[in-house]
Amino acid sequence: MIYQFRSKAGPDVIMLADLSQRIFDILGRPLESRGILTTEQLPSLIHMLETAILKDLEDRAQINTAEEPGSTKPKLADRLGQRAYPFLELMKQANSMGEPVMWGV
Repeated sequence: MIYQFRSKAGPDVIMLADLSQRIFDILGRPLESRGILTTEQLPSLIHMLETAILKDLEDRAQINTAEEPGSTKPKLADRLGQRAYPFLELMKQANSMGEPVMWGV
């Protein structure tokens, strides 16, 4: 499934279900076919996602320094910060302009 997130504050962000579910798990919210992130919720949700991205970077740095011969590195495509960046930017733009983020409408 594909999710299209919209806000009057910025361009639409389209994500596949796996990434959308991963982000919404981080935000502690159920991912439904339709929904809204209100302007009141955005500051704390932005903080949660930024914290998760920093933790992911720290975990990857530890894995790279403790790497043993023959072990496999985490896939670069799975890097949370890179994959979640468009959604995070949409939330930041919406927050700065006092607009909600919606999907499925």
